[in-house]
Amino acid sequence: MTTFILIVGLILLGASVVLIIKAVAAPRGGGQDVVTQIGAYGFRGFVSRDDRGDEGGRSSASNMPTAVGAWIRRRFGIRHEADVRQRLVSAGWYSTTPTALLGYRLIGSVVATFCFLLLAAVSGTSATIYVLGIIVAALFGWYLPSIMLNRKTKERHHLIDRELPELIDLLVVTVEAGIGFNGSLRLAAEELDGPLAQELRLTLQEQSMGLSMTEALDNLAYRADTSGVKSFVRGVTQGETLGVSIAQILRNLADEMRKKRKAEAEELAQKAPIKMLFPLIFLIFPAMFVVLLLPAILQISKSLSS
Repeated sequence: MTTFILIVGLILLGASVVLIIKAVAAPRGGGQDVVTQIGAYGFRGFVSRDDRGDEGGRSSASNMPTAVGAWIRRRFGIRHEADVRQRLVSAGWYSTTPTALLGYRLIGSVVATFCFLLLAAVSGTSATIYVLGIIVAALFGWYLPSIMLNRKTKERHHLIDRELPELIDLLVVTVEAGIGFNGSLRLAAEELDGPLAQELRLTLQEQSMGLSMTEALDNLAYRADTSGVKSFVRGVTQGETLGVSIAQILRNLADEMRKKRKAEAEELAQKAPIKMLFPLIFLIFPAMFVVLLLPAILQISKSLSS
């Protein structure tokens, strides 16, 4: 029985490693690769085709999470796809569908459970720990893809907010030089690199597919749901609606972004002493006490013993 669990656990562990590598490496393609994926999810991040259309005929390892997720959806009727799709688009995982994410969660739960069973069979644990470990491992594997998705979303939003002031400065320079707003966005998308540049390319691609600039910018705010992007989109949209100069609006936004970045830097500086307190108490002070007091303690103990 132990040998069987070991073999099954190793097989599932290898399959999970391959799937995780593919899932993590796939969204990191170049900007042009991301733009070409717009046909797969349509406007505003909603897939235009039915995910269930060809899931039944898929049998390759790369499509296994989608097939597993489709089985779970048919079996238990799990919905809320709009919220999950928004989270996937915000993380930049355009080619990953909510059905595939559901499959990853079930695969992660099964793999984590078998890994715990493998360790339990080798080490020999009690019945209570055995049962609790199975429950904890299954829950950990189930929520691990969602945790990775949330972490990726936060990292991507942080990068977008950090690159936004540079984008606004480029737009101010190009607009004041006489280039239109659309041309300025195109030049900025070519000059910048990173998640914000990818979102700008998608915005321009949506506009070329028939959306107006206002609708494309609204979709940008939907995908990159950050305070900076919302302020940028709101300012540009109101400027175009009211007929205010775009250059003046962008300059005001640039000043606002600089003040916001300065406030964030000051906030991080104020948090630094609190964050340094715990390593100082639990790591640095014990080492200093050992270096300073240990020789004295050894000398005192030697003197008392003699």
